[in-house]
Amino acid sequence: MTFKDLGIIEPILKALGQEGYTNPTPIQEQSIPILLNGKDLLGVAQTGTGKTAAFAVPIIQQIYNNQPEQGRNRKIKALVVTPTRELAIQIGESFTAYGKFTGIKNTVIFGGVKQGKQVQALRNGIDVLIATPGRLLDLMNQGFISLRDIEYVVLDEADHMLDMGFIHDIKKIIAKLPSKRQSLFFSATMPKDIVELSRKILGDFERVTVKPEQATAEKVEQVVYFVSKGDKVNLLVHLLEEQPNSSVLVFSRTKHGANKIVKKLAQAEIRSAAIHGNKSQTARQNALNDFKDGKLGVLIATDIAARGIDVDGLSLVINFDLPNVPETYVHRIGRTGRANASGIAVSFCDREERPYLRDIEKLINLKVPKITEHPFHEEVAEGSPIKKSRNTQRPKNPSQNRNRNQSRNSNYKGKSSGNRNNNDRNKSRGRD
Repeated sequence: MTFKDLGIIEPILKALGQEGYTNPTPIQEQSIPILLNGKDLLGVAQTGTGKTAAFAVPIIQQIYNNQPEQGRNRKIKALVVTPTRELAIQIGESFTAYGKFTGIKNTVIFGGVKQGKQVQALRNGIDVLIATPGRLLDLMNQGFISLRDIEYVVLDEADHMLDMGFIHDIKKIIAKLPSKRQSLFFSATMPKDIVELSRKILGDFERVTVKPEQATAEKVEQVVYFVSKGDKVNLLVHLLEEQPNSSVLVFSRTKHGANKIVKKLAQAEIRSAAIHGNKSQTARQNALNDFKDGKLGVLIATDIAARGIDVDGLSLVINFDLPNVPETYVHRIGRTGRANASGIAVSFCDREERPYLRDIEKLINLKVPKITEHPFHEEVAEGSPIKKSRNTQRPKNPSQNRNRNQSRNSNYKGKSSGNRNNNDRNKSRGRD
């Protein structure tokens, strides 16, 4: 199956070819024909499955075939609502790439920055608007945005928007949409609240579900390290020093925690940067660009970035803090092992986080292998006091690790208490 077989027009095929796309992913193969036939769609798929192209390509094609207006006469025909600034920017880049030979124009709006440039882009005329909920409603209330000409609307990462407290904003946006429209609803999970929300926006729809029985990316190798809370930074330094040239994304539960990790790593002469809701948009984008370009090897993020980072070749995700919502774990580790790539997800688990680990394992239907051979292992039996392993001291000269020639696999395996797939690898709440 190729994109041409799906009925994609030549200008988009040319753009997809330049992006290196040859064969559609399962969600693209299933979704694109439904959308080109004008049906509504409920898509259930984990991050990294290619769903942005699954909705962007048919939207661009339909607007192009309907001969859009030019210049300032353009009316907004498509609206994509997404939870975070990073994800909005990423989706905007995708629309630009796929539509580069069609003349379809898009812009991205989000909070945390001055609205002047965004308003000017709207005044110049656009076909596709990608927006976070807060800034969208703000500019609607100011009269800069009207949804009366919307023909296509996408709610992306719907479950994450609910997690971030956007439910009331989403309902206000839905109320302003024309009744005659094509609606697309994407979510990685389908809890009760999401099902109810989908009913408010979808009409006659078809459902596409990609591997629902598999909660995590199949090519992501997952391991967990039991470690005391006070030794987490030492363990992080230990692992990073064993992989000095890796691209590593580290998740912290809090903004303060992310900043603290950056300071501790700096003391160990490891350069990193943090992105979270208290950082300016410029600082966040600069850090993310440096990370994508390979200028920065370690990025510390809160869950605001769990679904908004798409980095080719991201080899390692580290959960410095385990999330208390198990679905968040799935989204975090989905930053690696994207599409056909492979990756490793490492989690640190202290005694208080053991219940979180059990919830995660229940969700993914997998016992995450435990790594016991590391300098900071903490052995805790259920209902028992902490008992640390004998080897609790850091190596006297950690810099010796920098010249190790171990493969990436061997650095993270150690002795496991469970079985793993050892296939070769080929390649806070906040408002925006």
